[in-house]
Amino acid sequence: MSEEVLINVGPGETRVAVVENGRPVDLILERTMEDDLKAKTGRAGHSLLGNIFLGRVQRVLPGMQAAFVEIGLERAGFLGAREARCLCELTHLDEHILPPISACVTEGQAILVQAVKDPIGDKGARLSANVTLPGRLLVLVPNQSGVALSRRIEDEAERERLTALVEEMVARFGSMGVTGEPAGFIVRTAAIGATVDDIAADARALAEEWRKVRETEKRSSAPSVVFHDLDPVAKTMRDYVSTDTDKVLIDNVEAFAEAQRYCRRAMPELLDRVQLFNGPGSLFSLYDIDGEIETALEPRVELKSGGWITIETTEALTAIDVNSGRYTAATGLEDTSICINLEAVEEIIYQLRLRGTGGLIVIDFIHMNEAENNARVIEALNVGFAHDRVPTQISGMSEFGLVEMTRKRVREPLNKLLTEPAYPTGRPRRKTCATVANDLMRKVVSEASATPGRPLVARAAPDVIDWLERGNAYLLERLRARIAGQLTLVGEPTFARDKIDVAVVRS
Repeated sequence: MSEEVLINVGPGETRVAVVENGRPVDLILERTMEDDLKAKTGRAGHSLLGNIFLGRVQRVLPGMQAAFVEIGLERAGFLGAREARCLCELTHLDEHILPPISACVTEGQAILVQAVKDPIGDKGARLSANVTLPGRLLVLVPNQSGVALSRRIEDEAERERLTALVEEMVARFGSMGVTGEPAGFIVRTAAIGATVDDIAADARALAEEWRKVRETEKRSSAPSVVFHDLDPVAKTMRDYVSTDTDKVLIDNVEAFAEAQRYCRRAMPELLDRVQLFNGPGSLFSLYDIDGEIETALEPRVELKSGGWITIETTEALTAIDVNSGRYTAATGLEDTSICINLEAVEEIIYQLRLRGTGGLIVIDFIHMNEAENNARVIEALNVGFAHDRVPTQISGMSEFGLVEMTRKRVREPLNKLLTEPAYPTGRPRRKTCATVANDLMRKVVSEASATPGRPLVARAAPDVIDWLERGNAYLLERLRARIAGQLTLVGEPTFARDKIDVAVVRS
C-alpha cells in the first residue's frame, strides 16, 4: 500500500490529506484564527484537541453524572464522571464502579483538563481530567503507572519487546525524573523498531514538557490555557507520518521549513521524504481531492457496478442504505447481492473515514440468504476498518440485513465543518460562508501565482464577501500579503452561495 501526506496551506486554513493508493482517506482541516482567538484556544488552528486548560467548574449535575467546566471559550466544556474519575476523593472505591461526579469535583474548583473532542454544533468541547502529552514515540500519562501499547502494533513479539524496553527505560531513568511525579506511558505505532535510547529521549522530552505545564499552571488563574499542542504542520508530522509514508508534499515555503525542523528534531530518518511542491497545478489536484470532498458532502455515492450507497446523518445516528441499481449478476440474485454488498463495504469504509463520521452507524445491506455470505460482509468490514486510526466496533448482521457499528467521534465531521442547514433553499445543507471564502482565497492565490503582478477581481455572493471584509478582515490582510498584485472584491447579488469567480483585470 502506498501512502502520501499532502499539506495545503492557504491564507485561512491548513488542509491535510492522507492519501492511500491514490485516494484521500483522511482529511484534517484547521482554520487560521485571529490573535485574540489564539489567546483563548492556545493555538492558531481550528482544533482544540490536545490543549490543556486550567478550568473552573461551573456546574455539577449529579443527574447527568457530569460537570460543565469554564475554559475561556464561548461554551463551557463537558466533563463526564468517567473522565473525572482520577479526581475522585473516595480512596476505596471499586475500580469497576463509576464514582459520583460530586465526589470528583465541586462548583468553583479549579482543575486541569484536556480537550479530547472539539466543540460540535451547539455542544462545548468534551474534556478529560486524565491529561496526556503526546510525543513522537510515547504518550505520557501523568500521575498514573504502567505501560500500554497502541492497538495498531499487532506483532506480538514487537509488543513484548517494546513493553520490556519501556519498563527498562523507567527502571533506568525513572518515569518522570524531571518533575519527580509518577507517570505511565502509552507506546505509539511510530515506536516500532525503536531502541531504548530512542524511547528514553522521547520520555525525557515529555517529562520536561510536563514540568513546563506545571509551572504555567502555578502562574495562571482559571480559566486559561496552560498547554497547546503543536501547530498543524508539526502535528501532522508527528501523528500521520511514519516509515510507511512514501512522501510528504507541502505547498508552502514556511510550512515546509517547519516540517523540516520537526523532522530534524524528532525523526531525521524521514527528512528526505518531505518535499516542497511547486506545481504544476495545485497540490490537491494531484488526486482530485477537492472533487472527493465535494462527493463526500453529498448523501449519494455511486458504485462502479451501477449500484449506489446513500449516507444520511441525524443527531442520533448515521444511516447507510445499499442499493443494487442497474447491476444484475448473471448467476442469480444471491450473487448480485453479495457482489454489491462487498463493493459497498469498500466504499463505506472509505467514505466514513474521509467524512470523519463518528457515533452510531447503521448499515442496511441488500438481503442475502446464505449465512456464509453474511459472514463475508462482516469480515470485509472488520478487515477494512483494521487500518482505520479511529477505534470502531462492529456487530453481526441481523436477520433484516442490518449491521450496527460505532466509530469514535474524534473531530467534527466534514459536512458540519463545511456546511450549514439551508432550509429556505429547499436543500438540506449548503456550504458556509467560511468554506466558500476559503475556496475563493485559494483560487486568488492560484491565479496570482499564474499571473504574477497582474490586478485581480474576485467575485462571490454578497454574504461571502461581507464575511471576509467585515468579519474576518485579518484574512484579507494575509491574502494581500501573499499575492503580488492588486485585489478587488465584488459581491455579486446573482451568485449562488457556492459560486465564485477570479479573473485578471484586462487593461
